[in-house]
Amino acid sequence: MKVAFLGLGVMGFPMAGHLAAAGYELCVYNRTPGKADLWMTRYTGSVAKTPAEAARGADVVALCVGNDDDVREVICGNDGVFDGIAAGAVVVDHTTASAALARELATLSTARDVGFVDAPVSGGQAGAENGALTVMAGGEPDAFRKALPVMESYAKCVRLLGASGAGQLAKMVNQICIAGVVQGLSEALLFSERAGLDTAAVIEVISQGAAQSWQMENRYETMLAGEYEHGFAVDWMRKDLSIVLSEAQRLGLELPVTSLVDGFYGDVQAMGGARWDTSSLLARLKDQHSEINSKDKL
Repeated sequence: MKVAFLGLGVMGFPMAGHLAAAGYELCVYNRTPGKADLWMTRYTGSVAKTPAEAARGADVVALCVGNDDDVREVICGNDGVFDGIAAGAVVVDHTTASAALARELATLSTARDVGFVDAPVSGGQAGAENGALTVMAGGEPDAFRKALPVMESYAKCVRLLGASGAGQLAKMVNQICIAGVVQGLSEALLFSERAGLDTAAVIEVISQGAAQSWQMENRYETMLAGEYEHGFAVDWMRKDLSIVLSEAQRLGLELPVTSLVDGFYGDVQAMGGARWDTSSLLARLKDQHSEINSKDKL
């Protein structure tokens, strides 16, 4: 099976690496050529100069880029995937994008006798590097089945959740959950510290009970250390939450906690934390309480 992978960012670079390790005949593309050149120093494959070139002859074309506009340009633009892909092939979009775009691209793909699967991922950079991502997919069963072995190269869980757009909607559910959990964990850590507890010991205990979460298990130590130069960036989380809130508005829903936390991430950006990990909500809380304490002393 010939595979193309487009987008060698924090997630795509190791995902494509797993495909190379799995033995696929692989061609990669990145808008910044230097990233593709670096990838080639570590893995076996070929580099294309355009998405069309990468897609030519490929059975599966996977991509992981920035946002709706990036996806549309890479697939539909000049020298895009649609200019090179053959009938019968499948496009798998791992970008976190809108459900509306997924449906649009599915329709355009069908007109070309090409399969399309919207397949956003969860698990962050560590999940991509370890081949342990979770993939939430939407699309036709036949297209999903054809692309499944490719996705299993870098994922521990791959699930078809419905028609086109279902994968993106499931990723929105995922981000809603994360937003509330990270804010709650941040408040809990700050409370524990101010109460004079041995916070690490507290977390070791409560993580064995109902309060346990992935964020608690994987982020509390770095949060307590004030280390945020890793993981999923605040900028990207705000991009994802803007998609969530837009879809919620379309559905006639209010998401008060998600809206609130989105604003908190805006505060983190204003603090200079645009590229910090999403767990940096604790840094915002500490900064706010530091300001309050300073004013009280005045």
